[in-house]
Amino acid sequence: MFGKTIKLFKLFGFEVKIDLSWFILALLITWSLAKGVFPMYFRGLPTATYWWMGVGGAVGLFISIVFHEFSHSLVARSFGIPMQGITLFIFGGVAEMNDEPHNAKSELLMALAGPVSSVVLAGIFYVVYLLTHGGVWPVEVTGVLVYLAFINLLLAAFNLIPAFPLDGGRVLRAILWSWKDNIRWATHISARIGSGFGIVLIILGALDFIGGNFIGGVWLFLIGLFLHNVSRGSYQQLLLRKALEGENIDRFMRTDPVTVNGDVTVQELVEDYFYKYHYKMFPVVNGSRKVGCISIDLVKEIPREKWATTRVRDIARECSHDNTLEIHSDAVKALSAMRRTGNSRFLVMDHGRLAGIITMKDLFEFLSMKIDLEEHK
Repeated sequence: MFGKTIKLFKLFGFEVKIDLSWFILALLITWSLAKGVFPMYFRGLPTATYWWMGVGGAVGLFISIVFHEFSHSLVARSFGIPMQGITLFIFGGVAEMNDEPHNAKSELLMALAGPVSSVVLAGIFYVVYLLTHGGVWPVEVTGVLVYLAFINLLLAAFNLIPAFPLDGGRVLRAILWSWKDNIRWATHISARIGSGFGIVLIILGALDFIGGNFIGGVWLFLIGLFLHNVSRGSYQQLLLRKALEGENIDRFMRTDPVTVNGDVTVQELVEDYFYKYHYKMFPVVNGSRKVGCISIDLVKEIPREKWATTRVRDIARECSHDNTLEIHSDAVKALSAMRRTGNSRFLVMDHGRLAGIITMKDLFEFLSMKIDLEEHK
């Protein structure tokens, strides 16, 4: 879902990151507030003041989205659902789960936590506004406060639309899940509604654009396209998880992986391994004992004129959790690790001994066959 992200801070054990696309949202929000909303409702202020109010509104929205996603994450953690962190991107924010909720109750409470927190935050902003407007605080501040109260109510209302993966769609999925005790069926129905809602927004956006509301039309179109794609992708992701559930990675791993001897030169490594097998990482071994990992990134650090005299053992690094899995791990964990790290190949270890290699291609070949068979049950 995300491109380049920047880690901002860590709070309550959750890592908060920001996708570079979020800066587009921040600029659009600041611009629309400074040039449209605040001049319309608070006339006669200097242009620079409107821009500062726009910045304040954008920062307040940032805090509001983080608060909303933190609420999801805290409730999820209370139910034992592993959370990777929170990422802000152009369409808002998302609490990244490493697993599906364990039951309909946890799904329901986790989904409701976000809108409830937004309503609470709207109430706090509005109460502070009531206590400080009328001369206690300058209009530049109270204007931002009343905007933040409104935008949090709007955030709660939009998220309660029963279109998966919005919070309202998750509430719908929880209800359907509880009714039929079938998460796959519940996800299929709520995802189709989410996809349909996305198509409606795409059509409305196109009509707005034709009618002259260019920015609003493009914005609706992009949000609709995002919801349409993510809702369909969410159902496919559930199918993947269900297909891999309970499968151990030793069923998929290759027990005869290509390995590199530490005495090989970097020049030989490039010519005989990288160019031949087209992998970006190889295990470095001494007999059957793993002694490290060598990757293209490590080779890039060595000047080309030293490739013929530099041994692999001199530049290999200790393998990490980002490229190794224990042999008793299940396939769902393997797929999650691949998505989290961006690595498509993982070493499989058995008490410090290299047992094999598992690749995303191997997992997907199994998934394709299993899903195809189960669709015809």
